[in-house]
Amino acid sequence: MYKYDEQELTGLYRSGLSLRNQIEAVVDKVWEKGIRNILWLGIGGTWASCMQAAVHMREKSLLEIFVENAAEYLTTRNRRIGEGTFAVISSVTGTTAEMVEAVKKAREAGAEILGFIDKADAPLASMVDHCISCPKNEQLKFFMAADRLMYREGVFPEYDCFYAQMDAHLAEDLAAVEKKADFFAEAFTEKHKDDTLTYFVGAGALYGATYSYAMCYWEEMHWMRTKSIHAAEFFHGMLEIINEDTPVVVLQGEDSQRPLTERVIRFLQKVNRNYTVIDSRDYEMPGISDSYRGYISHLIVHAVTNRIDLNLEQKTGHDMEIRRYYRKVDY
Repeated sequence: MYKYDEQELTGLYRSGLSLRNQIEAVVDKVWEKGIRNILWLGIGGTWASCMQAAVHMREKSLLEIFVENAAEYLTTRNRRIGEGTFAVISSVTGTTAEMVEAVKKAREAGAEILGFIDKADAPLASMVDHCISCPKNEQLKFFMAADRLMYREGVFPEYDCFYAQMDAHLAEDLAAVEKKADFFAEAFTEKHKDDTLTYFVGAGALYGATYSYAMCYWEEMHWMRTKSIHAAEFFHGMLEIINEDTPVVVLQGEDSQRPLTERVIRFLQKVNRNYTVIDSRDYEMPGISDSYRGYISHLIVHAVTNRIDLNLEQKTGHDMEIRRYYRKVDY
């Protein structure tokens, strides 16, 4: 398998899970002081991860939870952000201009900020109230923070049991998903590598992943044209441009919004012969109870799409690290 290192992969997931004690300490401290609302603040891929975490929380929590795009926040103030706001951010470089300025603005308004900053010496690391540094695992880190917040609220009683299973089995189970998915990923790549435009559809906590996968991976990394849409909106416009040859990819999870993607699939079965469903349900996670799979569907699907990306890189010869404009020119 191209660029597959099981030991490295399991180590990566374990490093993310090992942050739980730090996350719990921060969340517990802030919770004791009192939280008025929860802000998930991001831009680009981190904004997509914010959307995922917010959807995950809204189904259980009675707290006010909202997502803000950093660039929008800098141009249009949000009066809900202030004293009693607990904000969560993530940044790989810690230097993204919009995030730096948005964090300044939120702190000036009175928000307390937890930052998952990959580089401990980056500018953002010194600007947030609480910094936890560990590379990658962004979605896992966000969901761990969300789960602890819901646990403290008393609406996530399965927390201890769930994370006992996560700690014991998640890393190995996800590595196994990647291994199993490689055959599918190779066939998928052959099917779609020459698409002129590919449509991606998702819902629930997987919609943020769908948006991010289309934009951050296929557009930014592979330079392939895409459109992403929420399954709830598919029947309000997009359905009319679907014919039998239109490339459509549905990312399907196991949370409460699964019926939305199932409806899209039923439609595609009638009119389209070029659709693909990437369903978390198709992949075993033997160490995780079925009742918890909806909480990690995004991680399962990411393991599958990771193999697609690497197969695309191998077959197209386009290195995913190459950029034309991002951090190359001023804009």
